[in-house]
This record gives sequence, C-alpha cells and structure tokens, in this order.
Amino acid sequence: MKVVLLAGGTGGAKLADGLQQVLPPGDVTVIVNVGDDMEWQGLLICPDIDTVLYTLAGVGDAERGWGVADDTFTALGMLARYGHDAWFQVGDADLATHLHRAELLREGSSLTDATAAMAAALDVPSHLVPATDDRVRTMVQTDDGWVDFQDYFVRRGQEDEVRALRFDGADVARPSPVALAALAAAELVVIGPSNPLVSIGPTLAIAGMREAVLAAPAPRIGVSGIVAGRALRGPADRMLVSLGHVSSALGVARMYEGLLDHFVVDEADAALGPEIEGLGMRVSVLPTVMRSPADRAELARAIVALA
Repeated sequence: MKVVLLAGGTGGAKLADGLQQVLPPGDVTVIVNVGDDMEWQGLLICPDIDTVLYTLAGVGDAERGWGVADDTFTALGMLARYGHDAWFQVGDADLATHLHRAELLREGSSLTDATAAMAAALDVPSHLVPATDDRVRTMVQTDDGWVDFQDYFVRRGQEDEVRALRFDGADVARPSPVALAALAAAELVVIGPSNPLVSIGPTLAIAGMREAVLAAPAPRIGVSGIVAGRALRGPADRMLVSLGHVSSALGVARMYEGLLDHFVVDEADAALGPEIEGLGMRVSVLPTVMRSPADRAELARAIVALA
C-alpha cells in the first residue's frame, strides 16, 4: 500500500518508523514540516527532517527525541570558547549532516533532492520529502513580540505564552513536486500525531498543499497527538489552550474538520468518539502511545488495516 504521512518531529517520526517496519521498502513517503528550519553558523538546519531521517535510519537519539544517538559536542564547545552562543545544541555527527546538506545545496540540489540523497546514503528505504523547497518559517508571537520558532522552542524553553502564529513564506511557497506526486498516487494519507499547530500547520499552509491532500485518491486518516488532554512531548497542549483551542483529541479533530475521513484516538480518549464523529469523520480507538519500536509497528499496522 502506498502510504503518505504528513509529519513533524518526534511523534510523526515514530509513526513513520512503524509504517516503514510493516510496509514493503519504498511504499512509505513522509512529507515533513520545514517551518522549524533555521540558519545556524551559515548552515541550513532542518530539525524535523533530520529527526525523521535519523529515526528511519535507526541512528536517532530516542531518549532526547532529536539528534544522533551517542553524539558528542566537541565542535559546539569550541564554538562557545570562540564566543559563539551555544544555546542551539548541534552535536558533532549532527554537524556532519548540516555540512553535507550545505554542500549538496551549494552544488545546485533542491532541498527535496538533497534530502533524498541523504536518506539513500543512510540506507533509509522510505521516501523522505520536505513539504516545500521554498523558505517557510514559523514565527511565534509572545508578550515580548514576534520570535522565530527555534528561539521560542529552544532558547526560551517554551516558557512564553503563545499569542499567535504565522508561517512566513507559506503563501508564496509551492509544495515539493515529489510531495504532490506522492499524494496523487497515494492509497492512504495519514496525518501523524505531531503538533497540529506548528508541525502540521505550516505544511498545510503552503499554497496548494491542503488542496492536494483533499484531492488524493485515498482515505485520509489522522492520529491525535494529544492523549488524555496532554501532549506526550513538547508544548502542543499549552499552545492549543493559549490560542483558543481545546487541549484534547476533540480539539485536534476540530482543527482537521473537513480534511479527514477518519480519526484515531487513544484508548484514554474513547469517550470523545461520539463528539468527534459529529464533525463528519469516523473514529477508531487504538493504543497510540508508542513507547517502543514494537508499539510503533502495531499502531502502523492497525492504521493500514483501517484503510
């Protein structure tokens, strides 16, 4: 089954790994958020792409949820000695990824082609595609004004009250042609259990992307990243509340109303099923908390079976 997954960071990466485990090589395409991207030391950093890349390659740091397992930080330490701000943690192996990406881009590769080449080099059997080759940046409005996403997320430790979001460049960006081709050929489209505001939101905000998802000749299934009112990792629950949404699986489902045919909630949220079905989507109750590779595969297999 040709499955297209829209994903952001940790939760989306875990489900991508589960799908990769249970489907034949090449059957999974992951369209990844680029709104978190930033420039650092003259290099393009793509946190969500890299988290999915490392997870699918089996080299990701499962404990932290980002970076390469057992990485060291010697280069970052030396930069700090030279007087550079070291708030953004880039490990030595991670730095190699950013340097290699920069070389591919400098030689004329698009971000799509560079990402595909890097996935192939790490023996990833799935297709990993940035949502767009164009520049899109998530901006967060705090009480101190607008800051870029990584400033809010890492430097400021997600402590600010989020007053608004905007996705700079999304209105003029165009989806990656490879992403559009994958959606057009999909037999199942899945929106992963990623932050609906800043992991999925920037992707759907790209001009033409939502329309491409709706036009896909396949069932569209979403998975709630909020379980029992809480985000398993990250600030999604707090962001939902501060922006006027409800921090629950129902609140997430409302954000996808009109886009999804089917919504998956955790067993802890089974009671919300009737209200979610009132939004015009079927509901399935599954164990969605992925604590192990086996959990990831079990959830992926169940989602494929729904289609």
